[in-house]
Amino acid sequence: MPTNTFAGFPEEMVQFFRGLKRNNRREWFQPRKHLFEQHVKTPMLELVATLNAQLARFAPNYVTDPTKAIFRIYRDTRFSADKTPYKTHVAASFRRRGPKDVQTAGFYFSVSATEIEVAGGLYHPPPETLLLVRTHISETHPELRKIVESRKAQRLVGELQGSELTRAPKGFDPKHPAAGLIRKKDWILDTMLDPDLATTPKLFREIADRFRVMAPFIEYLNRPLISQKTPRDLLNNLW
Repeated sequence: MPTNTFAGFPEEMVQFFRGLKRNNRREWFQPRKHLFEQHVKTPMLELVATLNAQLARFAPNYVTDPTKAIFRIYRDTRFSADKTPYKTHVAASFRRRGPKDVQTAGFYFSVSATEIEVAGGLYHPPPETLLLVRTHISETHPELRKIVESRKAQRLVGELQGSELTRAPKGFDPKHPAAGLIRKKDWILDTMLDPDLATTPKLFREIADRFRVMAPFIEYLNRPLISQKTPRDLLNNLW
């Protein structure tokens, strides 16, 4: 049963990732895979289950099976110049349940020997999703500004981030009062925590508090993605 406490990762997690960073090759990892399972994956499963218990209170549609939430340690090197086979962090995401053919916004966090990242939003969505979100923002931008500019959001997760176009996308007025928000290609809240928190019980609460403050932002982004209006309807309106 998930609880509302997490003791933190063991010190061995830090040692494992430090070693992996120096020896990122299969010959080093395979004999130590049991250490990864014991000191990284098992506590990560516990942390995700504990976070799920919190999400059930304020964002129940984002509760995710821990075995599906956690990313694999293996890197996809097919199109990368970096051929090192393993990630040097462990990460998990919690996306909103919705239409299977639509990428939804969600929560994310990662832990390594030197960094803890907590983030939420919509990253590199496909064109159909971009159109849905941009149209939503064009119609409701004061609500988005109120969410991301709140004092608590600014204190816990900082400014809205995301790459953006140099000019307004086709079909949108360049002089729209929310033109800067509409030009974005990602809508992300992202912050880094003190890496020393990883091995303490404080880690869970620090992540949960940021997930809670991000929840209205993520729900805002997902609202058009789970509505009945389809991307095809919006595309027809632009032509």
